[in-house]
Amino acid sequence: MRREKPRPEQADALAGAAVDPSGLLDLLGVAAVLLEADGKIDMWSPQAEELFGYTRGEAVGQYAASLLLHPEHQDAAVTLFADVMETGRRWAGAFPVRLKDGGTRMIEFRNVRLTDSLGDHYALGLAVDRVALRQMERKLALSNRLVSQAPIGLAVMDTELRYLAVNPALAAMHGVPEADHVGRGFREILSDPDFGGAEEVMRRVLETGTPVVEEQVVGRTPADPEQEHAWALSVYRLEDHRGRPLGIATVVVDVTDRYRAACKADEAQRRLRLIADGSARIGTTLEVDRTARELADVLVPGLADMVSVDLLDSVLQTGRTAPGDGPALFRVVAVKTAYPTDAGRAMVPPGRLTTYHADHPASHCIRSRRPLLITHLGGGDHSRIAADSEAAALLARAGVHTDMAVPLIAREKILGVMGLARARNPLPFDEDDLTLACELASSAALSIDNAVLHQHIRSAVETLQRSLLPQLPPRRPGLEVAVRYRPAQARDEVGGDWYDVIPLDGDRTALAVGDVMGSGIQAATAMGRLRTATATLADLDLDPARILTHLDKTTRELDPYIATCVYAVYDPHRARLHVASAGHLPPALVRTGEQPRLLDLPTGTPLGVGGVPFESTTVELKPGDRLVLYTDGLVETRDDPIDERLEALLRLLAARDQSTEETCDRLLPTCRVRGRVPCRIACTILITPPTPAAAMVCPMFDFSEPSSSGRAAGRFWP
Repeated sequence: MRREKPRPEQADALAGAAVDPSGLLDLLGVAAVLLEADGKIDMWSPQAEELFGYTRGEAVGQYAASLLLHPEHQDAAVTLFADVMETGRRWAGAFPVRLKDGGTRMIEFRNVRLTDSLGDHYALGLAVDRVALRQMERKLALSNRLVSQAPIGLAVMDTELRYLAVNPALAAMHGVPEADHVGRGFREILSDPDFGGAEEVMRRVLETGTPVVEEQVVGRTPADPEQEHAWALSVYRLEDHRGRPLGIATVVVDVTDRYRAACKADEAQRRLRLIADGSARIGTTLEVDRTARELADVLVPGLADMVSVDLLDSVLQTGRTAPGDGPALFRVVAVKTAYPTDAGRAMVPPGRLTTYHADHPASHCIRSRRPLLITHLGGGDHSRIAADSEAAALLARAGVHTDMAVPLIAREKILGVMGLARARNPLPFDEDDLTLACELASSAALSIDNAVLHQHIRSAVETLQRSLLPQLPPRRPGLEVAVRYRPAQARDEVGGDWYDVIPLDGDRTALAVGDVMGSGIQAATAMGRLRTATATLADLDLDPARILTHLDKTTRELDPYIATCVYAVYDPHRARLHVASAGHLPPALVRTGEQPRLLDLPTGTPLGVGGVPFESTTVELKPGDRLVLYTDGLVETRDDPIDERLEALLRLLAARDQSTEETCDRLLPTCRVRGRVPCRIACTILITPPTPAAAMVCPMFDFSEPSSSGRAAGRFWP
């Protein structure tokens, strides 16, 4: 039968296979020698040339025993050879062989008898260097031991990521027997979505040939489906001698303990960051609502998906926890969620008063003064943490699965409760979370209690201050007066600013604006004493400088307070203003046809310094002139030079208003907005000298009580 000639591509492949070494035999360099029945060498392979040193021409036709063996070994070798040729039994063993260069090498032999078609016998001898063979055997034994007994997972996969072999350790990690791996794909064995990234890594290594070492993979396997485990995955591409990919080898090390320790360390650092963040962000002001919002901002999303801060209404109203056996009345002051959720509609909105049922976590905290942790909310448990059945349904639909309530306690007084819950975060609250929440609650409660205390003190001070200020400007001839009084914002202390309009004989009017440096009840009290002294001294009909001299003595008795003041006496018959200043900002004069300007007055020293005389100045006023007296709260900021702020005030006054009321309405809020910090206390007085025809007409005055915005307004009509 004629054999077909191979195609060109087949011929190339065969030729390449003939010359390229591959396989274990080539690695060992196995030599083949064919002997005739009498022991002569008939064939001599190239490997034999490399192993023994003799060329084919030098070896073929020679007796093998005399060529290769030392004389003392030749008889034994001939006997063994004869036995193989006679019996056909195979023989294996080692002989020291004499090499061409005169050296000796221990050679491992395998001899087997061959018979040709004519019945003639030959002996085929396979020889390999014994040292190389023993090294290979040790490597194979070591590799087998490592693969079968190593605690790390090992696998070989083909180019389609199908398992070709796995060791017992990897099979145990996967929870799938070794035999069930073979032939199945990686994602068939590990179908959890968490292993998608590992598959991408394997395909990338298969494509690029670049190894990946210790890629962390976290997921669940059939071996332990309830717990997450972590592995360090290393992937290497397997190639043939031409560099063509054969598949990949993977090394998998279980690093779950290390992973969990790292997670705990990260969690501890996260908790420390939350505590540090809370220390920096909670209690930046003395405002109750803002402090509660700051607490919520720290907790969400750092610790919880949603939070509510409820304070006892009795604490807000009186500063004390109301006794009684009935349900506690809460005012919700802050609510926050990490993302839009139905649970937000289940939470009572800020500002609302509410009560909770007896089993509600907030009620539990008020009764026990202890936190409550609910690690798992089942199907019917949402009614326990909800205000009503509708809210319970919303919480269940939002996926809320864990909850805790923490009392807000400061100075052994319970102020309220903060409630926290998780929905999108799959982890339940644990004891560590509760400890963190309690620590933040303790810090926030102290800030809230300080804010409540400040709120009550400030309210008392403001009430005192308002009571010490004139409630109604007196009716004075020849004047149009408008007043705006705005207390400080909650973030600042109530101070000692005051104003007064005092009637004098001869239709004259004394005007005073002052500022006691300091804040709180003491400053307000000092302000009241100075105002009383000013009104008393005004009745003596003294020059403004003399009035300030007496006030300076009175202020020194109020140690450690000092104050600034402008005192002026307006005479409508002469259209003159006699004015003196004790360290106060100068009044502004607005005159028709001219740019507004500050009165050029001797500044004087503040009241309470003593030893420096004051000077009075006379200012001639014209019909239609306007004079603006104010305290520093109207113009001062922390960032801008006072000269720039005074220039801004003059620019505002350049716009001619129809009335003094319109000027007040525009002046105070505009100055406050343009300043980069809120006004402390601003008191503004505007006067308008009457026209000659109306100068002696008795005016009428109408004054409204201060509104919620702090506005007090009065007007004289000639």
